[in-house]
Amino acid sequence: MLRAYVILYVVVLFGPLFFIALFSFHSSGAMTFPMEGLSLTWYRAFFADHVFVESFKFSLIVGFTSTLVTTVVGSLVAIALARLKGWPKQALGFLTFAPIALPGLFIGIALLTFFGQIGMERTLKTVTIAHILIMLPFFIEASRSRLEYFDLSLEEAARDLGATPWNAFRLVTLPIIAPTLIGAAILSFAISFDEVIITVFVSGSESTLPLAIWSSLRRTATPIINAASVLALASVLLLILTFAVLGWWRRRRKIIGRQAIEGTAT
Repeated sequence: MLRAYVILYVVVLFGPLFFIALFSFHSSGAMTFPMEGLSLTWYRAFFADHVFVESFKFSLIVGFTSTLVTTVVGSLVAIALARLKGWPKQALGFLTFAPIALPGLFIGIALLTFFGQIGMERTLKTVTIAHILIMLPFFIEASRSRLEYFDLSLEEAARDLGATPWNAFRLVTLPIIAPTLIGAAILSFAISFDEVIITVFVSGSESTLPLAIWSSLRRTATPIINAASVLALASVLLLILTFAVLGWWRRRRKIIGRQAIEGTAT
């Protein structure tokens, strides 16, 4: 029964994604069975549509920029929180987690009011700032749980051997916590690429891909939207695959280097 439940869960979870991907290759505009054939018509139509192409480009720009800033700032905050003790750790941990519990509508209105008060025009800059604000709590919580178990004695050993604080962090701490930070960064990019509610309030004339899809759905549902959704999903999966390959290559180099050292010693 448990195995059947897991299979049913996976089918319900990934079934809609399968149909979206399938109908994006449908040669006909009808999103019903039976299918009349497979074609790349809707992908060509997507790249021929200036609005979709520009919004896709804007989503990539905002996603990578906000992810880079979030990774740098969030890593420092997560490391600091992991090393705190007592009530300051609990208080600051609660403050970093609180934005996750707030409704997106509330955050969107608050940011809209804030940008209006300081006279900041709504552009991709305001969208990027909003996405960083959204992503930081998720990044910190995703990475802090792993950093809680980091053995600080490793850094102390490096310091005892003459390493500076920066070299101890760069050569000892960072390589160990890097997979956790990369995983949190990928999660942050996916959140940024998918964000709609808050982006509606802080965006100007330059819209992201989710907003372009939403605007198109308000008029009519076309298979171009399926192609756009598949491309958005593929962007996130490509990022995950890239880091997975880099991680495999890094581990492979370590194994080869270890084998070479053992062979030399033998």
